[in-house]
Amino acid sequence: MAPAGAGLVGRRDECRVLDDLLGGVRAGRSAALVLRGEAGIGKTELLNYLMEASAGCRIVRVAGIQSEMELSYAGLHQLCSSLLAGLDHLPGPQRDALGAAFGLRAGIAPDRFLVGLATLSLLADAGGNQPLVCVVDDAQWLDHASALTLGFVGRRLLAESVALVFAVREPTSYEMLAGLPELPVRGLPERDSRALLDAAVTDPLDQWVRNRIIAEAGGNPLALLELPRRWATTELAGRFADAEAGQLSTQIEREFVRRIESLPPQTRSLMFVAAAEPVGNVELLRRAAERLGVDVDAAATNASELMTLDSRVRFRHPLVRSAAYRVASSKDRRTAHRALAESIDPDIDPDRQAWHRAQAATGPDEDVAAELERSAVRARARGGIVAVAALLERASELTQDPGQRSKRALEAAQAKFQAGSFGSAADLLATASADAPDELTRARIDVLRAGLAFAQGRGMEAPPLLLAAARRLEQLDVVLARDTYLEAVSAVIFSGHLARNPGGREVATAARGAPPSQLPRATDELLDALAVRLTDGYTASIPMIERVLTSFCTGDLPTQELLRWLLLAGVIAADLWDLERWQMVTTRHVAIIRRAGAFSELPLALDSSAVVHVFAGELATAAAVVDEVRTVSTATGTIQPPFGALALAAVRGREREAAALIDATVNQGTLHGQGLGVTVANCHHAVLCNGLARWEEALSAARAAARYQEEFGAPRWALAELIEAAAHSGAPEVAGDALEQLSEAARASNTDWALGVEAYSRALLSDGIAAEDLYREAIDRLAQTRVRVTLARTHLLYGEWLQRKNRRVDARVQLTRAHEMLTQFGAGGFAERARRALRGTGAKVRERNVASRSALTAQEAQIAQLAGDGLTNPEIGARLFLSPHTVDWHLRKVYSKLGIASRKEIATRLALGTETLT
Repeated sequence: MAPAGAGLVGRRDECRVLDDLLGGVRAGRSAALVLRGEAGIGKTELLNYLMEASAGCRIVRVAGIQSEMELSYAGLHQLCSSLLAGLDHLPGPQRDALGAAFGLRAGIAPDRFLVGLATLSLLADAGGNQPLVCVVDDAQWLDHASALTLGFVGRRLLAESVALVFAVREPTSYEMLAGLPELPVRGLPERDSRALLDAAVTDPLDQWVRNRIIAEAGGNPLALLELPRRWATTELAGRFADAEAGQLSTQIEREFVRRIESLPPQTRSLMFVAAAEPVGNVELLRRAAERLGVDVDAAATNASELMTLDSRVRFRHPLVRSAAYRVASSKDRRTAHRALAESIDPDIDPDRQAWHRAQAATGPDEDVAAELERSAVRARARGGIVAVAALLERASELTQDPGQRSKRALEAAQAKFQAGSFGSAADLLATASADAPDELTRARIDVLRAGLAFAQGRGMEAPPLLLAAARRLEQLDVVLARDTYLEAVSAVIFSGHLARNPGGREVATAARGAPPSQLPRATDELLDALAVRLTDGYTASIPMIERVLTSFCTGDLPTQELLRWLLLAGVIAADLWDLERWQMVTTRHVAIIRRAGAFSELPLALDSSAVVHVFAGELATAAAVVDEVRTVSTATGTIQPPFGALALAAVRGREREAAALIDATVNQGTLHGQGLGVTVANCHHAVLCNGLARWEEALSAARAAARYQEEFGAPRWALAELIEAAAHSGAPEVAGDALEQLSEAARASNTDWALGVEAYSRALLSDGIAAEDLYREAIDRLAQTRVRVTLARTHLLYGEWLQRKNRRVDARVQLTRAHEMLTQFGAGGFAERARRALRGTGAKVRERNVASRSALTAQEAQIAQLAGDGLTNPEIGARLFLSPHTVDWHLRKVYSKLGIASRKEIATRLALGTETLT
C-alpha cells in the first residue's frame, strides 16, 4: 500500500481495532474478525500489520486459492500444518477425525462437525501455550470444507487465547463466515489518498490528472498505486488519460492483464503455470516450467514486479493471479495444467495430479475420469463431500460411454445432495436420467429424487418416488428394495394425514408383498411390523412391535442400521405408550451418534430425548437438552420441528412461548406436508390449555389432534386431553366416543402408562365409588412408570373430584401431593391450577422460591447441569461444541454465582436451587 517504511496510510481506526483484538488475545480472550472490502482496498496490508504487531504470539497464515476450491480441507491443512504436533493430545474421536480429514490416518469419513470440534481443540491447545494468531487471506476462495470448519471454529471461540482473522473480497455472496464480527474496510479519505499517491508517483503529475486518479480510485489504495501505470508519462502530464469506465477491481485487473501481455512469451508461460498451481510450491513450478522449455530464473526476473519466487510463489496481489489465469488462452491453460500434472509425483499427491489432468483434458478421457473417481473415493474418506461432488461431476463430463456417464452423474448428484447443493443435484440427476443404463440406476435416481423432495420441503412427493423405486428393486436387490420400502413407510408416517396418494395403506400393502430377505434383519422386522400397523391397525401390530423394540433397545445390531432407524424405533415406542423403552431407544441413539461423530443427526435424537424427559417430569434436564438441541442445530445449520421445546413450554404453562412454537410447527408442517408434526403441535396445545384451565380451547385443540387415529402416538395421547377438557366443559357426549377409542388402544398396548391414562379418563366420566376406584387404580399404575407428569396430573384430577364431593381433607392430601410434584417439576400451569384448588379447600399455600440457577445464563446453566451429571470438561466441550478452556471459564463463573468452590458441589447446589415449597 505504501513504500517500505512509510507504514499504513489512513488506517488508524482499523489498526486500533486490530490492536484491541491482540490485547484481548494476550489477556486470554479469543476473538474472530472478518475484514470485508473490495479488491485492493487494503485487507492484506491490514493482515500484515496484524502479524507485525503480534510480538510474542505464534502466527499461522493461509490464503484461499481459487483453483484449489475443490480440494477438501486443503486450506485448513495448510493453516494447521505447523500445529499438528498437538494432534496426538486430542481426544481419540477428534484426533481420528482430523487425521482422516488431512489424509494422515485411515478410517471412515469423519463428520464435519467433529472435524470442527477437533480444529477448535487443536487451536485452543496451541493458544494455551502461547497466544495464537491465525490469519486467513482471500477466505472467499477457501475450499468449502475448510471454510465451513473455520467459520464453525470462529463462532465457538471464547477463552482460548486465539485470534482468527479473515479477509474476504467484496462483492461476494460468500456466507460461510456469517455471524462473525466484521470490520468493513472502506476507501481512504481524499487527504490520505493524495498522500499515498504523492508517495507512489515521483514524476511530475498534472493537477488535472491527479484529481482524475483520486476520483477514479475512490480511496482504493491499490488503484492509487496501479492506475498511474495505465498511462504513459506524456499522458499523465497532458491529460490524455483513458476514459474507459468499469468496476474498479476490473480496471485494476485490466492493468495487470496489460502488463502481463507486454511480457516476453517465456515469462507469460511461467506466470500461467504459477496461476494454475495453487499451493505456491516453487520446486513444482520450476519442474513444470522447465518441461515447457522456460528459463525460470530469467522469466522470474522479468516478472519480478508482479510475482516473486523465494520460499514460495508470491503474487504482488491476488488480482495478479486471476489476471494471469484470465489472460491465458484455453490452450495455454491446458498446457500449464498438463505440465503441472506431469511434474507431480502420483504417489505423493495423486489427487492434485488428477485434478490438473482433468483441467488439461480437451474432451472425453476415460483414464482421467477413472482417476478422478479414485480421487473422489479418497476425498470421501476424508469427509470432503464437496470435493467428492466436484470430482465426480468433472469425471462424468469426461466420460464417453453414456451408461457410465449416467452412473457417475448419479454419484455426483448424491454427493451434491449430501453437501446441500440441491439445485446442482437436480441438474446432475437430469443428466443421469437421460442415459440411465438399467433398472437399478433408475431406482437409485428415484430414491435420490425423493430425498431432494424432502430436503426442499416437498415431502409429499417422496412416497410415490420411493414406492416406484422399491418396486423396481424387488427383482434386483431384495435388501435394498426392503430398505427403500421402509423409507417409503417412514415417509408416509411423518406425512400422516397430509400424505397424498399413495397413502400409508397403499405403501404398506406393497411392502407386505415384497420378497423376504434371505437373512432377516431387525430392519426387516421393523418394516413388517409397520406394514401391519398401517394395514391391519394398531391392535394387530402390537406383538410385532414388541419384538422390534426389544431388538432396537438391546440387540447387537450394526451401527449404521441403528443410526438409520433408531429414530423410527422411538416413534413406535411412543406409539406403544412405553416410556421406559422410548427412553432406552433415545439414550442409545444419542450415544451412538456421539460415538460415531454423526453430529448432523444429533438434533433429532436429542429432541426426542427431550420429550421423554418432559413426560418423566425431568423438566430441568429437558430444558438442558433443548438448549443443547439449539446449540447443535446452530452449529450444524440443522432446521427441524421443535417438538422438545414445544412439549416443555406446554407442560410449563408458558403460554406466549408455547403459542409461538405451536403456530410455527403447524404452519411449517402444513406447508411441507408433515401431518404428524401438525398433530403433535395440536396435542401439546391441548396440554397447555388444560393446564391453564381453558377448557373450550383445549377441547378444540384435542379434537384436531385426535381426529387422525391412524397416525402414531399423539392422536391417542390427545384422546385423554379431549376427555379431560370435555368433562370440565360439560360435553360428556364428546368424551364418551373418545373414551371408547382410548380404551381399545390402551388395552391393546397393555402398558401401565396406557392403562393408567385409560383409568383416570374413565374416572372423569364416572361417579361415586367407581370413580374413586378408577382414580386409585390410575395412581397405582402410573406410580409404576416414569411418567411422573401424568401421575401428578392424576393426583390433581382426583383431588379436584374430591373437592367437588366436599371431601376437603381427602382433597387436600391429593392436591398437596399434586402441587408439590408439579411445582418441583416446574410445570407452572398445572401447579397453579393445583394451588387454586388447594386454596379452595381452605389450605394456605406458600409462594415458591425463585431458583438460584436463574442467576446463571442459559449456557452457564447448561454447563452446570452437565458438570453436575459428572461429565468432564472435554466431554462437556464435545457436547456443546466448545473447547475445554471455554468450559472451564464458564464453570468458574458458575462457581462464583452459586457460591461454591468446586464441581463436586454443583449437583447439590442446583438441587437446592430448584423451585420448592417453603
